Order: sequence, then structure tokens, then C-alpha cells
Amino acid sequence: MLKLTRIFIKVVEFGSFSKAAKVLNMAPSSVTRCIDKLESELGITLLKRSTRQLLLTDKGTIFLNGSNKLVADSDYLLMSLSNQNMEPEGSLRISTFESFGRLNICPLIPEFLARYPKINIEIELDNKMVDLGGENIDLAIRIGIPEDSSLKSRKLLSNHTCICASPGYLSKHDNIEQPQDLSSHNCLLLNQQRQRTYWYLNNSQRNAKVHVSGNLKSKGGTPLLEAALQGLGVVQLANWMVTDFVKRGDLVVCLKDWDSFLNESSSGNVYVIYKHSPYPNPNIRLFIDYLIDKTHNQKIK
Repeated sequence: MLKLTRIFIKVVEFGSFSKAAKVLNMAPSSVTRCIDKLESELGITLLKRSTRQLLLTDKGTIFLNGSNKLVADSDYLLMSLSNQNMEPEGSLRISTFESFGRLNICPLIPEFLARYPKINIEIELDNKMVDLGGENIDLAIRIGIPEDSSLKSRKLLSNHTCICASPGYLSKHDNIEQPQDLSSHNCLLLNQQRQRTYWYLNNSQRNAKVHVSGNLKSKGGTPLLEAALQGLGVVQLANWMVTDFVKRGDLVVCLKDWDSFLNESSSGNVYVIYKHSPYPNPNIRLFIDYLIDKTHNQKIK
């Protein structure tokens, strides 16, 4: 059944018996017979077929989700049984939130692939929360530990933030000397899908919770950084996003005597998240160990 399941996945992927047959180096009639045999063995209809398109049935959708896991577990098992001295090879699908991935993950990938040229990486820079199982992602890099108990995580680094603005913006607006002064400024906000947004600050003497607002929100930090550099407003972003711009004088840190946070407890930590499996893909551990080594031994931005 495993071979038939692999063929079924390809048919769904390409939406066509003939296209799947070409990739699989099979005759279209052979692919059709394989799907017929699979449906017969399962006792269900997987695909609604017409001259124009193929559509998954409800049970076909359920089987597809399970079959992706079945094939992945099978591949992991075979890899774990292979000679451990063999050169690592295979695929690795990575999802990371856009700003961190662009600045800190993408620059590390060429060296990793130079070390392991038989590994193929597919990376997605996306701020949405992906379903690692449903979207066939091997590992994701996100802020915070996932609530899903079926996922495992390893801390990559702490996510400290600072509040800053461009010299041009600060020259045209009131000084920011105390946390409450932020309420009268145009603050550029990470979209946390809340009606009201607060920034949290503390120093050795007290804590502050400030209601902030502004005319630009984004799920990712890059649009906010670009807007801040052009003098639109005040922004709170991770140090690894703004350090270089602060050093060059393009941004000025505000409220230097205060620690700032996006959430009441902290701004969270950055984690590598991956699926628990009895037959883990060795490339996942290889890449995670590589990231940990790079982020711990080289100062990340």
C-alpha cells in the first residue's frame, strides 16, 4: 500500500494522472490502475474524476493528511536504518517568520549547503503560524513555545527589544523622556489582533504599561522598520533588527534606562519547532545543531 500511497500523493500534488505519470516515469494508465487498486483496498472513493479536473472526496482529504505522515515516517525509518557514515542527503522544508529569516537564517544557509551538498532546502519566509503536519514543514522558527504538545522545541536566542525612532522624527516631535510620553507619538505597531495595544517597560524602580497607537500595523517587522527609518514614527523591535541601524545613526534608541517588552512578561524567546516522530529526519537535527552553534558562537544581529 505504501507504493500506491506515494502515487496517490503525486496525483493530488499535480492534479492530473498524466502529469503525475510523467514525474513518476509511468504510463498514465498504470497510474490510474494504481489509484483504482488503492481505492479498492481501502474500500473508499478518494477522487472525484471528470474530464476537466480531479477533486478529493471528504474521505480522500482525510486519507491525504494521514498519508503524508505515513510516507514521512516511512522515509525517516529508512534513513535511520541506513549507514550512519553516509553523507547526509534528502530534503528539508523550513518556515521562519519573515524578518528574522531574512536577516539571520538566509545568510547561514549557503554555508550549511556547502557542508552538505546532497541536502535540498526549501525555505518559506512567512509570518503566519504554519501547521507543520498539514503543510509538510520539517521545522519552523517562531517566537514562543507552541501550545501543541505534539511539537518539540529548542531555544535559539532571547528576543530582547528596544524602542527607537529616526533622528528626523525626533527632531520634529516632543521629547520621549518617560514611558507615558509614548502615548502622544505615532507608534508603529506589530499587529497582535487586539483592540488596544500596550507597550510594557520597567527599570529598577517601577513598571510601566503604556497604551500606544499609530497609523501603521504589520504582522512582520520589516514594514515597521522601513517606516521608522523614513521618519514615520516610533517603533519597538527586536535588537537583532535594529542594532546595525542604531550603530550607523539611522535610528536613535529612546528611553535607554528602561527595558521594553511587547508583552507583559517579556518579548518572548526565539525557538526552533519541529514535529515529534519516532523516526526523526536526521537532517532536522543536523540543521538545528548548526543553527545553535552559529547563534551561540557568533553574535547574531
